[in-house]
Amino acid sequence: MSRVLIIGAGGVGNVVAKKCAQHPDVFQEIILASRTRAKCDAIAAEIRTLYNVEVKTAKVDADKVPELVLLLNEIKPQLVINVALPYQDLTIMDACLECGVNYLDTANYEPLDTAHFEYSWQWAYQDRFREKGLMAVLGCGFDPGVSNIYCAYAQKHHFDSIETIDILDCNAGDHGHPFATNFNPEINIREVTQVVRHWRDGRWIETPAILNDGCVHFSFDYPEAGPRESYLLYHEEMESLVRHIKGLKQIRFWMTFGQPYLTHLKVLENVGMTRIDEVEYEGHKIIPLRFLKALLPDPGSLGTNYTGKTVIGCVFKGLKDGKEVRKYIYNICDHAEAFKEVQAQAVSYTTGVPTMIGAMLMLKGIWQGAGVFNVEQLDPDQFMEALNLYGLPWQIVDFKGNLPK
Repeated sequence: MSRVLIIGAGGVGNVVAKKCAQHPDVFQEIILASRTRAKCDAIAAEIRTLYNVEVKTAKVDADKVPELVLLLNEIKPQLVINVALPYQDLTIMDACLECGVNYLDTANYEPLDTAHFEYSWQWAYQDRFREKGLMAVLGCGFDPGVSNIYCAYAQKHHFDSIETIDILDCNAGDHGHPFATNFNPEINIREVTQVVRHWRDGRWIETPAILNDGCVHFSFDYPEAGPRESYLLYHEEMESLVRHIKGLKQIRFWMTFGQPYLTHLKVLENVGMTRIDEVEYEGHKIIPLRFLKALLPDPGSLGTNYTGKTVIGCVFKGLKDGKEVRKYIYNICDHAEAFKEVQAQAVSYTTGVPTMIGAMLMLKGIWQGAGVFNVEQLDPDQFMEALNLYGLPWQIVDFKGNLPK
């Protein structure tokens, strides 16, 4: 019997649990755990109503290896699906090693006290997972995740070598709030306020963060969404793709931001609400960004009246049979349709569906191996087929547009 433990009951955890429950032939037993068991129980109740599938729940503090080990030893899953906070990746990986359990996550580790993320901490687990005969799959959401799979698929089927990759992430939706983030506010704001990096000619080049003078942006005409201002941002999948896509000379990541979002974020930054260091307030130490998180809408609650679509994809330029080729692979996801299916907005949906697919491929033995893997190191074909089957259909077209040089 295949038994999986999902850690995390936020917006993405909700989607992952429901998508797994849609496939009881693969996910025969599902346990959902988080620090707040009531959130798990609420999701489990919805799954029981929707699919007549029983999901067990548990309480666990994913910051604490001993608690994780106790839970893993009690339920003995074949796979841990980590959709908790990126701060908790290493503790969960440690527990999986101790208990002999395979591992999958959606975002790379970042330390709590520094807004900086890179794969080095998790890549350092390579030998330990390999020696134990266990598999750890990193970054199996959309970006990272599907964007990496698009790259592997393009490399396998459409190019002899890929010279440039531009990952373009557009949310053309409207949630009706003056200011809100589409996933964990703390993680989102840490991500978009850091110094930007992109890869070019063998080195990382730094440019100002999106709120600063000199930030790099341009208007891209997205399918169905139309022209949207897109800002250069650092994103973790670039770090692994530089390693694994042969011939790569440049890779950049672009994300759309509306002016109201940027204005609100700039004000919050100016008054110190995006700080991640402790400040003294009425005799207590608080972290301003965590206080702000408590004030903002829960991303899991945004789907109710969310309209519009997300458009996420990759533009490639490279060579095939000695000729220059440009391709664009992308997905369009509708917020309202996502909510209708799993009661979540499209940003959670586009992360949760690939997580379920990656877990399915691991449980079926289609993705297998000992060690730590980024998804582009694994065969993309059945993943790409599954995207079409399970809610994230993709298109591939010749790209005839313009990108900044």
